[in-house]
Amino acid sequence: MPNNAPDILLVEDSEDDSAFFVIALKVSAPLAQLRIARDGVEALSLIFGLGAPATAKPSMVPKLIVLDLKMPKISGLEVLRLLKTNVHTRAIPVVALTSSQEKRDLVECYQLGVNSYLVKPMNFDRYGEVVRNLSSYWLQFNQSPNP
Repeated sequence: MPNNAPDILLVEDSEDDSAFFVIALKVSAPLAQLRIARDGVEALSLIFGLGAPATAKPSMVPKLIVLDLKMPKISGLEVLRLLKTNVHTRAIPVVALTSSQEKRDLVECYQLGVNSYLVKPMNFDRYGEVVRNLSSYWLQFNQSPNP
């Protein structure tokens, strides 16, 4: 794994939601390294470089991927599918952080192997609480097979 791998890769197309996440993360985990991808294409490019996502070894292995589902170009569901079918990336924890409360999205995410599904709170204080709990669990307490 390259030394430039972030603790968290946030895959989010909304600038407002990205800004909320950054602010909340700075408060809850000020030393955490964050990288932001604005859509699924950028996320896959960061993780796999020029390799084919189905088989490539990752060029970046974050401790956690926080993934929005409704994005342009390639959806979060497709990014999740590619991550969880690739033998080299399937163990990377992926948390869906989405505004979707659709049962079909929830079910499909778990069928594809998502590690957690969270609905974005509309309130900034609540959003901060979600990011605080998410970063605390996945960066401090969770045991991962990734180096």
